[in-house]
This record gives sequence, structure tokens and C-alpha cells, in this order.
Amino acid sequence: MNSSPNAVDPGIRDDGWLAGVQRVRSPNHDERPPGELVSLIVVHAISLPPGQFGGDGIVQLFTNRLDPAADPYFAKISTLLVSAHFLVRRGGQLIQFVSCRQRAWHAGVSSWQGRPRCNDFSLGIELEGCDELPFEGVQYVSLVDLLRRLCAYYPIEAVVGHSDISPGRKTDPGPGFDWQRLRAMGKLPGALR
Repeated sequence: MNSSPNAVDPGIRDDGWLAGVQRVRSPNHDERPPGELVSLIVVHAISLPPGQFGGDGIVQLFTNRLDPAADPYFAKISTLLVSAHFLVRRGGQLIQFVSCRQRAWHAGVSSWQGRPRCNDFSLGIELEGCDELPFEGVQYVSLVDLLRRLCAYYPIEAVVGHSDISPGRKTDPGPGFDWQRLRAMGKLPGALR
């Protein structure tokens, strides 16, 4: 755990769950390699069905309960085994799916600064959104609070987008995500994209 005179109380328990955050446990995780430290945060964007917000699709996907008959797009993705550590809803609500001590299945084929398999050393944060639309102000507020907590606890070296670790394969969080705004709000340790 990082410490300084002005340190933020991260509220992260020894088991890797954040205090006061809604939990919906995903089975889509496994153990990190022995001795691997969390040093990267990956920001994603997701909406299910694409471009629609507020439904249960994301939670259902991350808990392997997505009904393939509920939407034509769901039929294409219902067998995927994916998750993230956190989801920030459009209204700013935060849900944790996987303990920070474990490896969530969010990055897929990826590398950062020559290191492959970003899931091994990263935390994944999904924002409810899509490439084409701007994110909500309350999402930035929740994201900054979460990033401060995570950066106070882990030796985070960088906060990046999914597109930065999987270029050509992924585009999220997309042009609708305002990195400048995050930078101005955050005053976070580590590099921002």
C-alpha cells in the first residue's frame, strides 16, 4: 500500500473488495501469477445492447446469464466469458465484480510497454458508454474517486484505454472519452494515457 502525509484512504479491504461498493460477483476471473503486482489500470467502455444504457445486459454478461434470445447482438456474445473489476454506470453508480487481488478477464490479447497479458498486472474499469457518445459528468466524478482510491493502494504506473493495450483490435473508451477532463479532475499519480 502506498502512503504519504496526504494519502487518500482507499477503503480497500485485504481481500481486494472496496468498502461501501455494490458487489456482484463474476465467475470470470482467476488468480494472478505469483508475485505479480497491480501496476496498470485499463479504462473500457461497454453498452448492451450497443448504444443503449440502463439495462441489465452488462451485469448479465459478466455473470454468464445473458439471454441470447433477448437481443440479436446478445446471441453473438452470450458465450463469452468476460468481466471487469469495476463498472461505472451512466448515473455514476459503482459495481465491483472481481476482487482486485484476482485477475478479471477484461483485456484479452494485449500488451503495455512490451509486457504481454495485461490482465496479469492490471485492473479493468468499464464505463457504461460507447465510442460515439460522450460520457456523463457523474461518471468522471465516480471514476476519479475510484482511481484515487486505487492509486493510493497500488503502485499504479499508468491509466490507459483498452485501445492503448490492444491497438487495432479495440477502440474503447473511444473519442467520446475526455482524457483531458480526467487529467484536469484527477491529479492522479502515474501516467494518464
